[in-house]
Formats: sequence, structure tokens, C-alpha cells
Amino acid sequence: MQKNSTTITTLRWIVGLLFIISGLLKANDPHGLSYKMQEYFDLWGMSGLNHLSLPLAVTMNIFEVLAGVAIILGFAMNLFSWLLLLLIIAFTFLTGYAALSGKFKTCGCMGDCMPIPPLASFLKDVVLLVLILIIFKYRKKVRPVVDSAVLNLVLLVSTAVFVMVTQVYVLKNLPFVDCLPYREGNKLLQEMQAPPGSVPDSVAIVFKYKKDGRIVEFGAEEFPGDFDDSYEYIDRVDKVVRKGNATPKIEDFALLNMQGEDVTQQLLSTPGRHVLVFAQDFSGLQQSVAGFKNLLNAAARKNIPVRIVSPLADQRPDFVPQQVALLRLDPVVNKTVARANPTFMLLEGDRILAKKSYNQLNDFIEKL
Repeated sequence: MQKNSTTITTLRWIVGLLFIISGLLKANDPHGLSYKMQEYFDLWGMSGLNHLSLPLAVTMNIFEVLAGVAIILGFAMNLFSWLLLLLIIAFTFLTGYAALSGKFKTCGCMGDCMPIPPLASFLKDVVLLVLILIIFKYRKKVRPVVDSAVLNLVLLVSTAVFVMVTQVYVLKNLPFVDCLPYREGNKLLQEMQAPPGSVPDSVAIVFKYKKDGRIVEFGAEEFPGDFDDSYEYIDRVDKVVRKGNATPKIEDFALLNMQGEDVTQQLLSTPGRHVLVFAQDFSGLQQSVAGFKNLLNAAARKNIPVRIVSPLADQRPDFVPQQVALLRLDPVVNKTVARANPTFMLLEGDRILAKKSYNQLNDFIEKL
């Protein structure tokens, strides 16, 4: 009996800590989880639920940490064992779908600070499912670590409040830890290059021809011995025979001017300081228009150009002066670069010197 009790306690700590870590990693950036939810919704034809993704993400992060703490405390085991079992079944389905569909690079289950490939995440969830099933079987034999129900409730409520306040803060500001390649100190042009020593994809050229009513495929060095005019050319494709690792951290950051020209290299290669204001739309910028004007005045005094980057760059609002250039950026990339709407970025060439949300605009102005 003592051995079983020790085993269950160990399993509770393993499962509890994993859920706490997972929840806290995602609470650092709830927008990241909400965007991953939107990917699933879009694939399933449920884009109408996208507006619910952020509140769902915030709620899920709170519950993950709360459930982890409750399982470690051994409090309300019947309730939380059921909830954890249902949750891990849902997670296993999602990660299994992500692994089998091949449509996701990462599952998003541990946030951007700990990206896990879908297959690895699915296997992790299978193991967790087994552990939770064991805990579920012996749930009625677990005694709370703290005997006082009131104290247990206080600990759980405090945990929920802490995770909620954390998420409210990062939603108004930016993640405590920026794990994306657009963080302060990074050089964007460098992040857009393949890592040193990386190996490119190994590609083989494959030709497609029609011969006697059927499609024939062969490589550049494998032409048929009877090849002649009876072969009708169809297509030529480059087939990856060995996947390399020459993938840059930034692949799709392309700033377009109003004429549709890509000015990314030109802009980031120009010496001197400049400011990029990332706005998914202009609503957030309009709400902080007084601070935006202060930024323009402070930047003008130091001859620092200010540009607005937005998917809606062709819809210049009245409060944006004509001397402020507008650049277009893909909306998905814009949301990746800037979790807050708007987000202000100070660069020296391509090096990010400062990155702040609208709520930190005064601090940002002081850094010019």
C-alpha cells in the first residue's frame, strides 16, 4: 500500500508540474495560443469562432496551471481527475491530428518558448494520458497534502488570480520573455539568413512525359533508351530527396511600399535609427493618438523617420500625417512580430534596439 501511495504521489507531481509549466509558458504569450487555435478553426471550416480564441486561450492557461496545482495538492481529486482526463483526451486528439495532417510545424502546446514538433507532442500526450489514467484509477485513495479545505481553496484561487493577472499584463504590454526572432537585440537580416553550417535540401529533378497515353516520370540522368518525339512533355518538378536544415528563423518578413515593391532589404540595410509602428489595424493606434503624436514630435527632433507597418496600409487614417510612410505586411506575419496592437520598434539598421507596446509608449519615446 505504501509503495502504491508513493508511486501515485510521484505521478501526481510529474503530471502536475508538466501542466503548470505548460500553462505558464503559454500564459507568457496568450496571443500565441489564440493564433494556434485560429489555425485549427480555419482548417476545420470554423473561422466564425476565431473571435473566441483569445478568451479561450486565457481560460485554458488558467485551468492548466490550476489543475496542475490541484493534482499536486491532492485536493478535490475526483473533480480534477475527471477534468484532467477529459483535457488530455482532447489534447491527444489535437496533437494526433496535427501529427497526421502534416499541416503544423509545431503544436503550440508548450508555447513559442518551447516549440515541440507535432509527433513528439502527440507521443508526450499519449504518455501523459497513461499517467493520468493511473491517477484516475486511484483518485479516491489520494489524501490532500493540506487538510484544510479553506486553505486549499485559497491556494487555488490565488493561483488562478496570479495566472489571470499575468496574462492581463502581457496582453496590455508584451510577453515577459520574447521567444520569437523579432525580439530586442536581434538583427532581422541575420535572422532571415540560413543558420551557419546548415545543410540545404537535396533536390532531384524529375521530368514528366506522356507516352502511349500514360504518364512517365524519370530523372535527369535516367532518360528512357527509346526516348524520341513520341514522348510528350508535361512538366518538370524538383523533388526533395533529403530534407536539409537550412531554414532561416524569419522566412516571410516582407515590407511592401504602396507600389507593391519589396523594400525590406533596402530599409533594413540603411544605416541610422528608424521606427517601425506595427498595427494590425488602426483602432489601437487611434486610441493612443496623443502618444503617437508625441512620438512623431520626439522622432522629428532627432531626425528619426517613423513608418507604420500594417496589412491595411492602403487605408491611411486622417490622424496619420502624409510624411509618415506606410508599408504593407502580411497580417499573419504582423501578428507574429507584434503581439500588441500597436507595437513600436526602434531599430539601428536591422538591429532591434527597443520593442514596446502602446501601453509602454512613454518608455519607448525615452529610448529614441
